[in-house]
Amino acid sequence: MKGKIVIPIVVGAIIVMIGIIAITNQESNQMEVEDILDRELMPEEDTSPEVQKKLDEIERINLENEYSPKEREWITSGPFQIDRSEYVLGEKIFLVIGGLQQYEKGQVAFLRPLNDTHYKVYQTIPFDGSKKNVFNYYIQPQISKENGICSIDDLVGDWTVVFRGTNYENLKFRITDKILPGDEDSYEPVC
Repeated sequence: MKGKIVIPIVVGAIIVMIGIIAITNQESNQMEVEDILDRELMPEEDTSPEVQKKLDEIERINLENEYSPKEREWITSGPFQIDRSEYVLGEKIFLVIGGLQQYEKGQVAFLRPLNDTHYKVYQTIPFDGSKKNVFNYYIQPQISKENGICSIDDLVGDWTVVFRGTNYENLKFRITDKILPGDEDSYEPVC
């Protein structure tokens, strides 16, 4: 009877020992993999002149392409405001309308330049002070084959914002030929 009890105890002990050995080996393999990964990710101290030249060139290009938006200026005409006098392609033009009178009703028209003396309506935004006297809106001028805006040349220049149905002065802003980093593909010619 003693032999029947001893066999399961010995088998159990062997299984526990095999389990401990397997866990120990697994942990040690994980450590080796992590050490190898860390070594691969750490750059070597001595960089070859070719690699350093390429790194310097990449850093120079990044500095040239660094974008920082102009400060907001809030150009105002009555209850209408736009946030800047100059934008790069890809930036949103924010229009803030605050404090419309009950009787003020009309349209805000964004006019893009066709040449030095003529403009074309890019977008209109209706307003009615009896329904809503305060709201915000933004536009982002884009190339559009359907609207006949074929290239950045059709967007660049001095724009005018007209407040139809009011006597408020027009607002002016400029869109430059610079493109917001990351938006370059949006301004490929389409016509």
